[in-house]
Amino acid sequence: MSIGLLGQKLGMTQLFTEQGEVIPVTVIQAGPCSVLQVKTVERDGYEAVQLGFKDKPKRLARRSELGHVANIGSKREKATVAAGKVELRKKADCEPKRFVREFRVPVEGVEVGQSFDVEVFNDVFAVDVTANSKGRGTAGVMKRHNFSGQRMTHGVKKCHRHLGGTGCSSYPSRVLKGKKMAGHYGNARCTVRNQKVVVVDKENNLLVIRGAVPGPTGAYVSIRPTNKLPAPKQNKWRLG
Repeated sequence: MSIGLLGQKLGMTQLFTEQGEVIPVTVIQAGPCSVLQVKTVERDGYEAVQLGFKDKPKRLARRSELGHVANIGSKREKATVAAGKVELRKKADCEPKRFVREFRVPVEGVEVGQSFDVEVFNDVFAVDVTANSKGRGTAGVMKRHNFSGQRMTHGVKKCHRHLGGTGCSSYPSRVLKGKKMAGHYGNARCTVRNQKVVVVDKENNLLVIRGAVPGPTGAYVSIRPTNKLPAPKQNKWRLG
């Protein structure tokens, strides 16, 4: 499995094919991403590559974030070395990162401090994009669950957008768990799968994919090659 990338959603636009077909696309700044840690089965129990995206000013970073990417000579590190309990991890020796995520992929050939850019998607047909959806606060049932609401006829009082009855009769005399009601809507981790890659722009580190992805403009996203099989032999949406 190929490694993924971290990025930031820049917005949506549209492109046109030579045949005049319009393609709605999302533009993502994908990478460059630094390898902050390499997890192994011997030490961690699983294999994974930890990537970091977008530098964070040191004046805004916590001490733990600084120590995650560089040696700062903390008391804990000195005590660990003196006790000889565990060998300290190799540090990437880079700036603290704003967005850090792991990809569970084989770690053979990957080293701490290595950098990946959008070129990892050159031969990828489609990707899965994960991000937090837009937070919409507390919403009613019509917006949250697509209820149709009450009728707008004579006799229906001011309850046109209400959900109606929620309880049961004498049995079981309670509201069942999972009942669709008003409540918090959005700001949840979600994934859109099998989004076709349209353009890979190495010069500007841009990845253009077909369709929409979760989150508002400026949201951080995780991008990985899709595992939807089989993949078509030819990508008719690919423009570059």
